[in-house]
Order: sequence, then structure tokens, then C-alpha cells
Amino acid sequence: MDFVIASNNQNKIKEIVAIYDNLNFKSLKELNIIDEAIEDKDTFKGNAIKKALYIALKYQVICIADDSGLCCLGLNKEPGVRSARYAKDHDDQANNQKLIANIKNVKNKKAYYEAVIALALPNGKTYTRSGKVWGKIILESRGNNGFGYDPYFYIPKLKKTMAELTMAEKNTISHRAKALRALKPILRKLAKKWN
Repeated sequence: MDFVIASNNQNKIKEIVAIYDNLNFKSLKELNIIDEAIEDKDTFKGNAIKKALYIALKYQVICIADDSGLCCLGLNKEPGVRSARYAKDHDDQANNQKLIANIKNVKNKKAYYEAVIALALPNGKTYTRSGKVWGKIILESRGNNGFGYDPYFYIPKLKKTMAELTMAEKNTISHRAKALRALKPILRKLAKKWN
């Protein structure tokens, strides 16, 4: 039974594989799966479940999928579920430019990243876990690691942006890492069951 990550985002895949270092996951590309579910739900949980379930049922695999994004309190939690498509589809530079333009004159720059990880089995059963990390938006980018809004997402207690953290540091505090670790016990049981 294959364990599959329902994503073509190489940055997300790297983070997931780093957390699940001793579990054997395959990407959609490795299995020559070219179709994905359309993210049309209005919550991270809804999108994550839809993506994981689509691949699990269609290809009879165990699948995990993530939906995550940035929520800014001063912008009514925008960009939220539209984080990857805030300005242009998966265009980090355009999305960041729109974010900074919208938030620069807003007093409350508090924000959080949220991630929901969904695990779907070939029989249709699903599990979800979520994680958050709090910070604030700064107007000048800092750091070259990470992706998405990471250069503008500042974590006061670390005195760094998400893009200034190493992968190891990020995987101790990030929203995705928290959700992935919470799901780990279920995955370990499944791995034993099918191995």
C-alpha cells in the first residue's frame, strides 16, 4: 500500500518528508498522477480533506494532503484559504506585493499561519489535524529560506522571519510541522498495519 503526498509543491513535500523521515511517502509525480482535486472549499480543513480523499479513493492509496495559509487579523483574516492565489496563482512575488500594499496602512499587523493536514484511506475514512504559528507582518522582506509569505512573517519570540529559519528550526515551530506531528501516531499505526 503506497503512502502518497497529494501535492506538487516541492517546498511542502520537503517539509513533510523531513517530519516523516522514517515513513515511505511518494509524491504524485513519482506515481505519475497528474490530476488533483480543485480547492474550492471555504476552509483549510475542507480543502485538505477534499484533496486527500480524491487521491485516496481514485488510486486506492493512503494519502495525506495539506491546506494552509496566512491569516492577517487586520485584513479580516485575508488572504486565508486564497493564500496561494491572493494576487496570482502560486506567484509568491505577486501575492506578497498585494499583501504589503493592503496591510501597510493597517494598524493591526498580527497574523498567523494555519495548516490542516488530512489523511485519507482508500475506504473513505479521514483524519485531520491542525496547527498554527503566530507572528506579525513586516513591510520589508527578510531571509532567503522558506517560500510564500515567509520573508514577511516575523516571529517576535525568535526575532526572525520564517524565511530566516533553517529547515530544522522551521520544523520545530511551524504550523505545518505541528499538524504533521499530531498526525504521526495514526500514520505509524497504519504503516505497521500495511507493512
